[in-house]
Amino acid sequence: MKIVQLSPFEEPVPPKKYGGTELVVYNLCEELINLGHEVFLLASGDSKTRAKLVPVFKKSIRKLPEARDMKIRDALKFIGIGTIMNLLRNLKPDIIHNHIGWRMLPFSPLFNVPCVTTLHGPLDIAYQRFVYDKFSDSPFVSISNNQREPLLKLNYTSTVYNGIDVTRFPFSDDTKGYFAFLGRMSPEKGPVQAIKMAKIAGVKLVMAAKVDATDVAYFEKQVKPLIDGKQIIFLGEVGHAIKVKLLKNAVALLAPIQWREPFGLFFVEAMACGTPVITYNRGSASEIVATGKTGFVVTTENQFLNAIKRIGQIKRRDCRERVENNFSSAIMAQNYLRVYEKLAVK
Repeated sequence: MKIVQLSPFEEPVPPKKYGGTELVVYNLCEELINLGHEVFLLASGDSKTRAKLVPVFKKSIRKLPEARDMKIRDALKFIGIGTIMNLLRNLKPDIIHNHIGWRMLPFSPLFNVPCVTTLHGPLDIAYQRFVYDKFSDSPFVSISNNQREPLLKLNYTSTVYNGIDVTRFPFSDDTKGYFAFLGRMSPEKGPVQAIKMAKIAGVKLVMAAKVDATDVAYFEKQVKPLIDGKQIIFLGEVGHAIKVKLLKNAVALLAPIQWREPFGLFFVEAMACGTPVITYNRGSASEIVATGKTGFVVTTENQFLNAIKRIGQIKRRDCRERVENNFSSAIMAQNYLRVYEKLAVK
């Protein structure tokens, strides 16, 4: 098949540091090429891929100085959509896979080929629900079953779990005695709660996280004062090598999420290294983490603290096997191919 992948412009594909959607797009492109398909990637020009790269911008938006203004940043996204429309005229694919989200939906009827949208974010944001509701007949893919609940009437063609290249996450049965936090320094990811749990439990916490422009004030006022450099250590935003080192040497990943997590790639990355996950029962958590087997999915602070005490009961090899059997990039690609084939014959 001739497949076009539309990636967000915020980060390159793959992201050099933080960027979940862009990493998923990269893994999907690579696996589809391995399966013999012709893949075109419309993304920022600083992307690195074996797919046929068609640049939408020369560099990812995050690197553009003018994008510090959030209104300009949003305007650039619409400019990118216009560029995509022009580029698609000449490509004539069999299928278009949209990872950009709702901004592409008003234009999908103009493509004359199937265009499927993977929903990478939560569906309980009011303005996004309004837009998705307007285009509810368009084909959608959810990345967890729980993600669907705020908008059950969308035309879901499948649930396809995100996948990682498991070979890039070496397994370790040993730890260095600390707990880890990975993600964004944003309220929904729960960094303040992670620090609180670590301090009450008396354990060391090493944190690696991106501080988005929208989260600077939150980080400076609520998180940074809690970081002492001894019990609570902050590494900043890290690349793949340091991320893997952080995860594989951790006793567990502390993920006290405060929102409806659509998938949680960091759950899977930790488990691939053999590191169990302790998280709250929100969003996709119970679909990804097998409680009592690859970590603990809890509902209260007391249960969270008790899980820290009980984490030694988890066999790290079970964590690895869960990812290999359910969340590999190869499995993800095969599941997406079924979606493409189903839409292409209509």
